[in-house]
Amino acid sequence: MSQQQLLPTTTAAEVERPRPGSRADRMRKPLAKDVLKQLAEQHGVCVRPLALRRTDTTTGLTEVIEVPCGATLAAKCKPCAERGRRLRIQQIREGWHLADEPTVHPDKPGEDVLALVRVRAHLEFEREAIHYQPMTPDERAAQVAEIDAAIAELDEALGETSLRGHLTPKDRDERPRRKRSTRRRQDTPDLPRLPVDPRTVGRAYSGRAGKTYRPSMLITLTLGSHGPVHSHLRRGAYVAPCECGQRHGPHDDVLGAPVDPASYDYRRAALDAIHFARVLDRWWQNVRRAAGWNVQYAGAVELQRRLAPHAHFAIRGTLPRRLLKQIAAATYHQVWWPRFDELVYSVEKPPVWDVDRQAYVDPKTREPLLTWGEALDALEDPDSRPTYVARLGRIDARGIEQGTKDAERSIRYVTKYVTKDLTDQAKPRSDVQKAHFDRLHAELSVLPCSPTCANWLLYGVQPDGVKAGLTPGRCAGKVHQRSTLGFTGRRVLVSRQWSGKTLADHRADNRAWVRAILAGGMADTEKHDQADDDADGSKRYRFELARPEDPDVPPLEHRLLRAISARIRWRTDLDAARLRTAAVAPATAAPLSPAA
Repeated sequence: MSQQQLLPTTTAAEVERPRPGSRADRMRKPLAKDVLKQLAEQHGVCVRPLALRRTDTTTGLTEVIEVPCGATLAAKCKPCAERGRRLRIQQIREGWHLADEPTVHPDKPGEDVLALVRVRAHLEFEREAIHYQPMTPDERAAQVAEIDAAIAELDEALGETSLRGHLTPKDRDERPRRKRSTRRRQDTPDLPRLPVDPRTVGRAYSGRAGKTYRPSMLITLTLGSHGPVHSHLRRGAYVAPCECGQRHGPHDDVLGAPVDPASYDYRRAALDAIHFARVLDRWWQNVRRAAGWNVQYAGAVELQRRLAPHAHFAIRGTLPRRLLKQIAAATYHQVWWPRFDELVYSVEKPPVWDVDRQAYVDPKTREPLLTWGEALDALEDPDSRPTYVARLGRIDARGIEQGTKDAERSIRYVTKYVTKDLTDQAKPRSDVQKAHFDRLHAELSVLPCSPTCANWLLYGVQPDGVKAGLTPGRCAGKVHQRSTLGFTGRRVLVSRQWSGKTLADHRADNRAWVRAILAGGMADTEKHDQADDDADGSKRYRFELARPEDPDVPPLEHRLLRAISARIRWRTDLDAARLRTAAVAPATAAPLSPAA
């Protein structure tokens, strides 16, 4: 027998397995904290709950309770973000194909509220009358200050009543407001303008056998082209060539990157991203004026592969596609800011702060820069033009039937990225895509994002509310962050009369449904909810954030373990109660709430 036959045989797995007790063997073992976090995410338990100290002002009892963090991004807390996404799905589903108007009738104000408003009216009248009385400026200022103090005290009293909103702005601005012309641009097609009917429900159509159809729409709004980009152009089973002449697969590493980066208009791409939220506001204003009724919508904003924002919206009711395309072509937003076409200063050598003048000056001539007011005065010329005009690009629209698989698929399509950061859904993978990302971010880093942006110093203008310490190219605004890439508006956009409910109302409905199921049937829960409201009123309990080092606050790991066990037991009881309810009254059993 040869020597090789006497040696023990080893498999590939045994060769790769580290020596027991070695550092490599210890590193292969799962980390306890990671296992606990994974288990919490599997059972929908918040991985970073907030410990609150609740004090009962009636009995003096103090206890530590936990509340979910409520994060909307999965990177921070996956269970809370997923719970919020399901709540959005429920909100869109309930409001998309409504047959009745979701109106909420406000309660009549009480006599105490009317009395306070009456006194507030007298104070406003007296404040205005002071300006017409003969007195010295010092006496007038003293009386105005006295009345303003009384108004502030009265507004505080009104805030404690059931009155919703404010009677007047909190801060008075005596400066005259700048007015801009509301005439439509000559290079934009006109739109029909109809009186807006207050209805929010779309038309219903009668079909065969008396069946009623109430269709709605799903639309996608995109920005115009900033230059040709590599694209996957699939038309059925055929893949068309890209602008570069090649056919790209759906996961090609160059998708979204410009074909010619030198000719790609990065400046316009950056400005369109900055003002995209304003363009969407103009779009919905034009839709309601052209349609003639109060169109309701619910949608979300995402990033395309070319790193340009676009929006998906569910619209209640239907509109002609020709009208929607006409509205998209006629929608624009004019930016009336000082000119920022060319850089006057560089990031390396910006204007400097002059302590004596309390202004920024040229580093060589020591001459002060234009103030924000002086720069806006130059726009008062009738022949002046807006600094930039942001427009919409293409619009895609299709009809959606109520209760179909397409409707449910569209809802999840709208909300599929709401738990991710804006740039996570279009994260660059290759060097070409990373270079495109960096070029766009570099353009955003030197553009002004608001009247108070420090980047105005690069264009020879002092920003509004100028102060020392501004560093151009380092503005802390969200526009310049890599996680937003120019877009700073709300990610999820829902009109006020979409479902007639807020997210808090939907959460309350889900809790009431769970209580009813656990009680053994779909019983009336109004009394139970009212008792909870009375017991947990805001006047009885006082809340404060508990510190992790407090002796009565258990470690996070202990709290997560208890929460996981409570969640498992709660889910088991809920499933058992659902089975009992379905067996007793199958006709009244409701499906599981998506956000429960």
